[in-house]
Amino acid sequence: MIVEKGLVKIYCGEGKGKSTSSLGRALVCASEGKEVFMIQFLKGRHTGTLDFLKRLEPEVKVFRFEKMSKYYENLSDDEKKEENCNIRNGVNFARKVIGIGECDVLILDEFLGLVDLGIIHVDDVIQLIRNKPEEMELILTGRNLPEVLVDEADYISQIGIVKKADFEG
Repeated sequence: MIVEKGLVKIYCGEGKGKSTSSLGRALVCASEGKEVFMIQFLKGRHTGTLDFLKRLEPEVKVFRFEKMSKYYENLSDDEKKEENCNIRNGVNFARKVIGIGECDVLILDEFLGLVDLGIIHVDDVIQLIRNKPEEMELILTGRNLPEVLVDEADYISQIGIVKKADFEG
């Protein structure tokens, strides 16, 4: 049996749809019988979206380690300190998943945002990429792409804004 090489994919940019693109990939992979884990960061503890995503289990397992109900940028300094510990637990879980090859596809949603906020260093991202099992597909999302990650990825999709309405949606 030939083992397929798992690619490193990055969805980045100012536009909306990075998480949605990674979820689309998750559905394709799950339909092929692959085990998919998605670890979401910077989304807050609970949203209606999470309730829906949980309905995809056991084919797509979704994890969030944050405890606050608010988005990270809306937290006080004390709340951010506490949440940083929770986020680091999520990063450590990602390391464990990679270390033991617990799934076929690992999505680290808004992982690049952790670099932007200084919660993790870009070297931590490089280490995760380099430590992943050969056959595991790794998908990272986030707004900004550190230049040093370009050579680490097999595929990069930059999602931009062509036109934006006055309201968010």
